[in-house]
Amino acid sequence: MKKTLLAAGLSAAILSLSTLVQADEGMWVPQQLPEIAGQLKQAGLRLDPRQLADLTGDPMGAVVSLGGCTASFVSPQGLVATNHHCAYGAIQLNSTAEKNLIRDGFSAPTLRDELSAGPNARIYVLESITDVTEQARAAIASAGEDPVKRVDALEAFEKKLTSQCEAEPGYRCRVYSFMGGNTYRLFRNIEIRDVRLAYAPPSGIGKFGGDIDNWMWPRHTGDFSFYRAYVGKDGKPAAFSPDNVPYQPKHWLKIADRPLGAGDFVMVAGYPGRTDRYATVAQFENTQNWTYPTIAQAYRDQIALVEAAGKSNPEIAVKYAANMAGWNNTMKNFEGQLEGFRRNNVLGIKQREEAAVLAWLATQGQRGKEALEAHTRLVSLIRESARTQERNFVVGNFNGTGLIGSAVRLYRLAIERQKPDAQRESGYQDRDLPMIEGGLRQMDRRYDPTMDRQLQAYWLNRYVALPSDRHVAAVDGWLGGGDRVAVERALSRLDGSKLGVLDERLKWLRADKAAFEASDDPAIRYAVAIMPTLLEMERQAKTRTGEMLLATPRYLQAVADYRKSKGEAIYPDANSSLRITFGHVRGYTKLDGSVQTPFTLLEQVAAKSTGSEPFDSPQALLDAVAARRYGGLADDRLGTVPVNFLSDLDITGGNSGSPVLDADGRLVGLAFDGTLESVASNWVFDPVLTRMISVDQRYMRWVMQEVMPAPRLLQEMRIPAK
Repeated sequence: MKKTLLAAGLSAAILSLSTLVQADEGMWVPQQLPEIAGQLKQAGLRLDPRQLADLTGDPMGAVVSLGGCTASFVSPQGLVATNHHCAYGAIQLNSTAEKNLIRDGFSAPTLRDELSAGPNARIYVLESITDVTEQARAAIASAGEDPVKRVDALEAFEKKLTSQCEAEPGYRCRVYSFMGGNTYRLFRNIEIRDVRLAYAPPSGIGKFGGDIDNWMWPRHTGDFSFYRAYVGKDGKPAAFSPDNVPYQPKHWLKIADRPLGAGDFVMVAGYPGRTDRYATVAQFENTQNWTYPTIAQAYRDQIALVEAAGKSNPEIAVKYAANMAGWNNTMKNFEGQLEGFRRNNVLGIKQREEAAVLAWLATQGQRGKEALEAHTRLVSLIRESARTQERNFVVGNFNGTGLIGSAVRLYRLAIERQKPDAQRESGYQDRDLPMIEGGLRQMDRRYDPTMDRQLQAYWLNRYVALPSDRHVAAVDGWLGGGDRVAVERALSRLDGSKLGVLDERLKWLRADKAAFEASDDPAIRYAVAIMPTLLEMERQAKTRTGEMLLATPRYLQAVADYRKSKGEAIYPDANSSLRITFGHVRGYTKLDGSVQTPFTLLEQVAAKSTGSEPFDSPQALLDAVAARRYGGLADDRLGTVPVNFLSDLDITGGNSGSPVLDADGRLVGLAFDGTLESVASNWVFDPVLTRMISVDQRYMRWVMQEVMPAPRLLQEMRIPAK
């Protein structure tokens, strides 16, 4: 991207003021709603702000988590609206080269035709949030000075709490930490385990523009799909069964009855994944200099491998479509953040902010001294972790490939099952078994032996290229050498593994530790050889985590105190828990000086279409546009149907699929992206350039009326025919 010196100076100047309280900044936790009630009303909210504080009421009770994306109930029969890219894994699981739902889309004629989204698809309906800070702190304090025991004590507390919370079947509970451990809250969710795909537009709509337009504006993507939640006949969550019935939520969102326009108030409730606005300079430097460039390049390399293989084998293209979407999205996001870091000198901003905090702490007596010591310890721990990060990255990714990943996880499960359930590592308790089995089952739709071999080769060749002091003795011993010849021999051995077969994987699901250690399966032999090293690496990581359990909350509380002393906004970094953010429909001026209006239009989709992926609009769409068949959904101010819109809301990954609500709490669209200029706001918020991209509900309805009709769903959402 290019920009003038004037634009650079203006952006940097405003960016330095980004921590000041303003309506469009902040991922607010529900407990903070009373303190921002005045801001909400001033910004234009017509609802009583207290209504938003009722998490099980209207409209908040309709907002749900998919465990990585957000969604919302939009009918009394459990219909769920989310992004196309959030449902992409389910669409891919149900696709083959011959019957490609990714390409062609899917619309279930009846309830019985709706397709399982997969054994691991989940919808989490939030029921309650409970503060457990004092109990968590007591658990940590009880462990004394041993950092590993400190982590174990906190984990034991969380396991006990979640076990009690989940005593009644059908619930999934989790303890979230806020501000580095200054607050702990228990979230209790109804866990819906039968999730089905009801509607997905073809990729020429749902993924229009593909990776070329990803993170870009103007945008013309119909990024929406519909799931349905199913439960047993008794109304309680149950695994997939033909006898299950649609879940009946207490609340569902109503479609907006006022046309959305520029300047209008909008808000989002959702589950943003992660931000790092309170991170130390040391953490930021490592991210900028190593983490983002390294991961982006690795994803770029793997994308190239799969693209090449997919050209000659369409089945590989389908099976790895979800992987490719994730890699492309993360790669472009990280590269966009790196550009933003350089453009706005984010390192300089972080350095100035941190220096100001440290200088203030030096004037705060004993408490300030303790916070300074905590900061010093955090910096030391970050640098200590960085010494082994490349080794851990390479070995970890090799261990995550198809065959190897199955073997390592199954063997670890056998080890953990020797312990009482409460003493097992998180991820291997009885509550986790359905997800483990689900992963083994759906591997068939996301695994190809020839492609998996290429990915194994990529990571093993990166491993042997590491400096010798970064090698792992167990891996070296298993390889039997340190060059590409040894890698090829190892791959040839792995060709003999039977774990590529579902029945074989399921057989090992219940096997004991001795059976693994007696096995001659080459993938299992690797898992057995590497496991002692993996457990030691885990112990080392726990030691650092245990140290951070003391240092992080102490330092971040000091940062919060400093900001409060200056009257600045204080809200926790995103951590995948429920947040609310609000602002207005608003365009912006790009760095090249071009003014961007807040809406894109239907005719622009047709003008952008080329007939080739990713700009391959369906003919039915082009015909409807040419005939100016707007279906009663045109906005008089625009003269046509709006497609996507911009707003200045503060979101990040995990907010995908979040319902965008108007001032009356009615659905006006679904959040699905941000602009490339926005992504650096994960670290330092930029009120000038930060923009959220959403699909307008009027475009969703237009597609479902005029292009790929779904009258049953429109009627279910109580939308009158146009």
